[in-house]
Amino acid sequence: MDTMRERFASVTSQLLAEDPRLALVLADIGAAGFAEAEKQHPDRVVNVGIREQLLIGVGGGLALTGLRPIMHTFASLVERPFEQVKLDLGHQGVGGVLVSAGASYDWPSGGFTHMAPGDIALLDTLDGWTVHVPGHPDEAEALLRHAAAAGDDKVYVRLSVQTNAAPRAVDGAHFRTVREGRDGVVIAVGPMLDPVLAATEGLSVTVLYATTVRPFDAAALRAAAGAAAASDVVIVEPYLAGTSTRPAAEALEDRPHRLLGLGVGRQELRRYGQLDEHLAAHGLDPRGLRERIAGFVTAGS
Repeated sequence: MDTMRERFASVTSQLLAEDPRLALVLADIGAAGFAEAEKQHPDRVVNVGIREQLLIGVGGGLALTGLRPIMHTFASLVERPFEQVKLDLGHQGVGGVLVSAGASYDWPSGGFTHMAPGDIALLDTLDGWTVHVPGHPDEAEALLRHAAAAGDDKVYVRLSVQTNAAPRAVDGAHFRTVREGRDGVVIAVGPMLDPVLAATEGLSVTVLYATTVRPFDAAALRAAAGAAAASDVVIVEPYLAGTSTRPAAEALEDRPHRLLGLGVGRQELRRYGQLDEHLAAHGLDPRGLRERIAGFVTAGS
């Protein structure tokens, strides 16, 4: 199976051939995957080198001419050029598609400069962003195509090497019910679905699968919480813990509820290790999730 990033290269190359309005801006990262696309569309494939601020600036400029830019580099795509994201896109009133690779710590040996657990929390300080977090390459393809066709909207697509074993149907908007139960609701975001399903085996909880987290699907959460005997909600996200607790609390503000946000901790782990070791250290492996989810829903019953 190809990775999400490999699928991004093949799908985006195809989209560039199909839609003359699309443009691609790279910061050297992944450029080899677009060598043929650059030959075919030299006026719409731009490599600015390892200059993240310029990456967004050029994308914003292309958007001002009427093109729809797709801008790609590591997950620092949001954090490092944040002022340009805020001004060159949002303030200018233009849109585009940001596509990151590396997620929170996909490449631990790259060090903290290549980790971005706070990217979505940072985008939450801005208005009008759609955020997709696919959990499988097939979902990444569907959401990339959705983002490319999304008019002039501002869209962020967060790719990862961590994937679920099988894809699910995604529509770029709604949460999907994967399992139903009575003792609470667990929202699994993107590649967290398989670990959550393993962690909640035998527990009577509803599992919602979220691949589009902004806008937050409040209606799906309200429906799932209303069908459960207890309004206990756990959100498991592959980025900063608690990132989605605010919109979840707003969705349930008129009813009693308990809310637990699980995700990447704020403390920097200063040993490289491997991806699975980082997941375990943050309690995002099935064993760690089982302990915290079971303890939370049991305490509320």
